[in-house]
Amino acid sequence: MLVQGVEGEAGGLGYFGFSYYEQNQDKLNLVGVDDGSGCVKPAAKPIQSGEYKPLSRPLFMYPSEKALKQPEVKAFMDYVVENYQPIAEASQIVPMNQSQADEAKTALGG
Repeated sequence: MLVQGVEGEAGGLGYFGFSYYEQNQDKLNLVGVDDGSGCVKPAAKPIQSGEYKPLSRPLFMYPSEKALKQPEVKAFMDYVVENYQPIAEASQIVPMNQSQADEAKTALGG
């Protein structure tokens, strides 16, 4: 595991998902990044807002309009948007914020 390699090496540096840091924060230190707007350390809010860049990125799903006309595709996308919090938790990723979820719901016609 990358965490063990970084933890056991003085000056070791690793890049992995924020959830790995959260699970191992007693063994690791965070490194902030500066894209020219000031140094930002990773945390849920700067990751959600895109402020922690360039080391964070959103995940997108792009169903076509044709695909969304299929009831099973529409139902799946509605399910994902309605359940983004537990899905993100189970996937160990930072969830959308409420504003992003509302925007996704509107985009789906909800």
